[in-house]
Amino acid sequence: MTAEPRVTVYSRPGCHLCEEAVVVVAAVCAELGESFQEVSIDGDADLEARYGHEIPVTLVDGAQHDFWRVDPDRLRRALRPAEPRGKARPGVRADRWLRRRRT
Repeated sequence: MTAEPRVTVYSRPGCHLCEEAVVVVAAVCAELGESFQEVSIDGDADLEARYGHEIPVTLVDGAQHDFWRVDPDRLRRALRPAEPRGKARPGVRADRWLRRRRT
């Protein structure tokens, strides 16, 4: 059984921004072991009405994530699993984190 792609890019043939977005999405998905699908809005009245002025539109897990341009770092963050609560995060000093945990 193949999992549904987590990322969808709504695009239109001949759109240079769409081509750029697909390159970024493909690179990030390959890096993280995720898959994506590209869907043309041409010929689909509902998709054209919904996304026609914002393409390319990127969805992650079915929710709109970006439009026009795709920020690779933002996409990576959206595709990575959330850290479990109680774990130190980068940028949080461990000694300060431990002190808060002890009190």
